[in-house]
Amino acid sequence: MQVVVYSKPHCIECNVLKRFLHDYGIAYEVRDCAAHPEYLEEVKAMGFLGVPVTVVNDTAVQGLQPDEILRLLGRSG
Repeated sequence: MQVVVYSKPHCIECNVLKRFLHDYGIAYEVRDCAAHPEYLEEVKAMGFLGVPVTVVNDTAVQGLQPDEILRLLGRSG
């Protein structure tokens, strides 16, 4: 399973999402859209305008949706 989080440093939802993943022991890659504008273009190409966006095995989830992320990972809360 691959988990990628598109985020920005001062985004409260992004930080809560990363804390959630950390607390559940879920490994993830962070793509900082502030430092790398090309990542923001990837977010836009997925049809979203802002972060956080979490991609689990090619399925994108916008915003803070822990239950959906766990479902995609085959885990329960």
